[in-house]
Amino acid sequence: MRPRRVIVAGAGLAGSLLAILLGRQGHEVVVVERRPDPREGPAEGGRSINLAISTRGLWALGRAGLAESVLERAVPMRGRMLHARDGRTRFVPYGIRPDECIHSVSRAGLNRLLVEHAGRIPGVGFRFSCKVVDVDLDAPALVCEDGAGGTGRVAGDLLVGADGAFSRVRRAMARRPRFDVSQAWLAHGYRELTIPPAEGGGFRLEPNALHIWPRGEQMMIALPNHDGSFTATLFWPFEGPLSFDAAGTDAASIRARFERDYPDAVPHLTRLVEEFRENPIGSLVTIRCGPWHHRDRVVLVGDACHAVVPFYGQGANAAFESAGVLADLFARHDEPGEVFARYTQARKRHADALADLALANFDEMRDRVRSPLFLLEKKLGTLAHRLFGRAFLPLYTMVTFTRIPYADAVARARRQARLVRRAAAAAVVLLLAAGAWAVFGIR
Repeated sequence: MRPRRVIVAGAGLAGSLLAILLGRQGHEVVVVERRPDPREGPAEGGRSINLAISTRGLWALGRAGLAESVLERAVPMRGRMLHARDGRTRFVPYGIRPDECIHSVSRAGLNRLLVEHAGRIPGVGFRFSCKVVDVDLDAPALVCEDGAGGTGRVAGDLLVGADGAFSRVRRAMARRPRFDVSQAWLAHGYRELTIPPAEGGGFRLEPNALHIWPRGEQMMIALPNHDGSFTATLFWPFEGPLSFDAAGTDAASIRARFERDYPDAVPHLTRLVEEFRENPIGSLVTIRCGPWHHRDRVVLVGDACHAVVPFYGQGANAAFESAGVLADLFARHDEPGEVFARYTQARKRHADALADLALANFDEMRDRVRSPLFLLEKKLGTLAHRLFGRAFLPLYTMVTFTRIPYADAVARARRQARLVRRAAAAAVVLLLAAGAWAVFGIR
């Protein structure tokens, strides 16, 4: 595409990466962000679920020349470490090869890296502390309000809505005919806690694992950080006997809840009471919408068009992959309308499939991982993968360690499951026949 002036609403993960990719293609990119410049101060704490970067995200980051830099700041997680109430642990690997691991990285740290890199590209500029108050889809343009209360207009040839799950750009598109949008809230919220490094340095828990305390209707997870700490996140219902409110606010009640549900974690949560009281409770939402573009002027990317709950570890990966796909289409086609239509066609149904996978994986993480039958299924899937290689790929492997589109991975997993069931039934018939032969001498 010949050089255009592209306005990007949102300097989060998807917006910053897309600014890099489009800036390197020669486009003039202006990124508008309501938050302050992350390069000028510490990140806001208490509401950041660590990211688990895997193949799709690394592919897109690699296109920006940043994959190695991100991996240097990340901690590899090779499987799930399941914590029972009695303190026993069980490690369940993610894959069968050493490179089949996911990488824990700070969201704030990664966002800062992307902004720093984008800011060094000629033609890419940022306007921070600039809140979008109105969107003109046809111009296209943003009307923004600065920290002093003044307003200004930022216009361009194209507008990208990368402004998150509560996107103002998407809201403007939703006021137009033939645009579908839905949001579904999870009945659970999340609150962040911290496990600091061990005294003298190092990790208090196994560093190369994603730790899970599955407890049915609620759970806690912990992801490692490069400094030896862990970011722990509670996922509790908003209502009922297991909710955040039910835990109370006095120190004795809070500690009693944790001693009951996460006893082996309590010694490591050195600021448990303070953080439980002070850190905010976040909400989790799934956004589906379409089409992802308005005529040949406006397009959405990342959470603005496909926000998902975090339980498959694919939200950031999918956002990065979408940004990479969109940038590739910019490079191959000159007409924006064609680019945007191809992009929606290529990505939407797969993003919808991911939304379903993420919701289903919440049930798996907080409950099913405790089941012996679930663990047996995982072992059988791993065995089939070892025996047949790429002819049999577990669903998790396809989603996390390949770039097979999400909906295609789900369809293939269903076909494989049918084949396994048929093979199991055939094996049972053969065993029964062999038993009958041995017992009755049937000829």
